[in-house]
Amino acid sequence: MKKKMLATILTLGMVATMLAGCAGAKETTPAGTDTTAVEEQAETTEMDAETAEDTKEEIETTEGKKENVTIGISQFAEHGSLDNCKEGFLQGLADAGYVEGDNLTVLFDNAQADTGTASTIADNFVSQKVNMICAIATPSAMSAYNSTMNTEIPVVYTAISDPVGAGLANEDKTSVGNVTGTSDALPVTNQLEMIRNMMPEAKKIGILYTTSEANSVSTIAEYKKYAADYGFEIVESGINTIADVPIAAADIVEKVDCISNLTDNTVVSALQTLLEAANKKGIPVFGSEVEQVKNGCVASMGIDYFELGKQTGAMAAKILDKEANAQDIPFEIITEASLYVNTAAAEKIGMTLDESLVSGAKEKFEEIVVE
Repeated sequence: MKKKMLATILTLGMVATMLAGCAGAKETTPAGTDTTAVEEQAETTEMDAETAEDTKEEIETTEGKKENVTIGISQFAEHGSLDNCKEGFLQGLADAGYVEGDNLTVLFDNAQADTGTASTIADNFVSQKVNMICAIATPSAMSAYNSTMNTEIPVVYTAISDPVGAGLANEDKTSVGNVTGTSDALPVTNQLEMIRNMMPEAKKIGILYTTSEANSVSTIAEYKKYAADYGFEIVESGINTIADVPIAAADIVEKVDCISNLTDNTVVSALQTLLEAANKKGIPVFGSEVEQVKNGCVASMGIDYFELGKQTGAMAAKILDKEANAQDIPFEIITEASLYVNTAAAEKIGMTLDESLVSGAKEKFEEIVVE
């Protein structure tokens, strides 16, 4: 009996010990293991959150960022209005997020009024695989279009008086290919009206132009079309190169009462030669934009070429952003003409300007600035 009770007591003791050990194990090992796992999971979750936040910041930083692009700018000649076009073009791009030195690389070249050089420049841009060519003035635009015809490089032009006549657009302003841009079609009737108001007795207007520039040929036609409505006769004189300007200028000033200068790139490049011949004869030269007036023309009814270039830059940005293809964008025209007057140029030839006309000018210059 005693042995049986002792066995029972021993058995109960062992069970108690085992239960105590199990209880201890439950309180330490499993609990310890669970705590470590939770901590590791928390660390992992925190790392994932940080990674997600970093990724979000990267997305927010790059969202809306423009691609890096290279644009070749081909300018036909070096003179104020075309220079203004270039600066306006770059401003238009910058306004749209394409900033030179940041995400925009600009390759610039000037043809110095030589059509052969304009073609070479365009070919070089194509070989460098630029993302776009901006062509400033008609000969450069025609060259760029021809050079890119078998490529995917879009051409955006500016300072083109007659895109249709240059073969860059159709009559309805739609493009003939992967090319579009802006036109500086001269406000011919506004110019004729201005000349009549300033010279009530004048009869003949002389115009010097380059026969190979399509923009000049079409503008001459516009002058002839409307001249009679204002009591004028147009006397034209065609040249081939800049070397022809001195003789042609000396000849035409003997036949006319005044000269209306176009945006003819070759003639504008030799504007001081034309002005010298006219000043000797004592007849006024009327310009076609503000830079010509600054440089010695008496007045003009012209457009703002910086704004023209800026408008072109905005069009270019749409193409670079892939919002539209060049061939799907009709060319655009700035039609608003403003009066610019140079009183110093008028005084130089003894011409008196009506104060009522001068006071209505957008800008009045009291000195001749030749850069």
